Amino acid sequence: MTRRRGGGLAAAFAALVLVGGCRASAGDADALAPDPPSAPPRSYAAIVVSESVDEIARIVFDSAGARVVKVAPVGMSLIDPDGPHGVALSPDGQHYFVSTAHGLPGGSLWKFRSADDVPVGRATLGQFPATVQVSPDGYFAWVVNFNLHGEMETSSVSVVETSAMLEVARIPTCTMPHGSRLNATGTRHYSACMMDEMLVEIDTRGFSVARHLFLTQGKERGMAGAPPRRVASGADHGGHDMGGHGMEPPAPGDVSCSPTWAQPSPDGAKVWIACNKSSELVEVDVAEWRVTRRIPAGNGIYNLAVTSDGRLLVATNKRDQSVSVWDAATGREMARIRTSRRVVHGVAITADDRYAFVSNEGVGSEKATVDIIDLEALRVVATVEVGQQAGGIEVQK
Repeated sequence: MTRRRGGGLAAAFAALVLVGGCRASAGDADALAPDPPSAPPRSYAAIVVSESVDEIARIVFDSAGARVVKVAPVGMSLIDPDGPHGVALSPDGQHYFVSTAHGLPGGSLWKFRSADDVPVGRATLGQFPATVQVSPDGYFAWVVNFNLHGEMETSSVSVVETSAMLEVARIPTCTMPHGSRLNATGTRHYSACMMDEMLVEIDTRGFSVARHLFLTQGKERGMAGAPPRRVASGADHGGHDMGGHGMEPPAPGDVSCSPTWAQPSPDGAKVWIACNKSSELVEVDVAEWRVTRRIPAGNGIYNLAVTSDGRLLVATNKRDQSVSVWDAATGREMARIRTSRRVVHGVAITADDRYAFVSNEGVGSEKATVDIIDLEALRVVATVEVGQQAGGIEVQK
């Protein structure tokens, strides 16, 4: 959000304004008086999980608007939330997978049948499994063990064989890995180390860390192999955002990145990083393994998604109640769009690159929401309420 300055008509028009949910400059006549949004060209469907109420909601968006068509439960505990956090569809659409963050000795990855939302498998993983993605061939699910409530020590990425739901590898990476994504060919896996200021690249054929890259401004450095393992100490929790999960603003003079998402470009040449604490979008050249651009972003930039043509990059801004849409080639922020609830979380883009589905956790007892953004009109065109603390979201392809 941009603050209005001064008073008077001239100052008001010079400021950035919100119109139909979209931030636009006063010189942009079309943005100030947008045409009504057209009906979607086809029916779209999405799945969103709600951490506080152990729910999976199915959403449909078509000419009749957006609505929840089904809610299904996930988890085993009747007295304490299992905490569904991430969701991912299999490439053939026959199944989807949900990570549940809470539980002892570890969290779980659940496999559901898409036809009727019945669970058909479960694997026990590490502490606080979070972001999940299925490989392009459908054989493996990759899940980061974020370890939000554990000690500040090296955590891991779990690899689950999706047919038998067996964990076949647990790869040590860094402290609090998050925002993990595979490249389009499935040969490289990237995750962001929220507390170690690193991007980690895994060779998926060898189930091993290939390289890591330090992201702190002024200390950028790429190295081969796995990063050194961290051993917890009593002072490790001090000053870190262990509970807010990306909500803590930086202290004066703090230039740390605190990365929360790693998003490869469709051609695999770049990886974009959401530096949550410094509110920057960082671009990494994969071949040279170095930072090539640092772009000022929205307050608390958190999750990322890219269109299939690589033209647009969409970011949720967790501390700003907004979503940014970027021109990926130029690094220009095309719009900053206000969301319907505070604590913005996940984003997923439809296969035709027309819409972005955005989950908003909300605060306290208020219902969470999913906002649907038209990426042509650059505005919210529909909103639907879902269970509290909505997080992981996926659109059906």
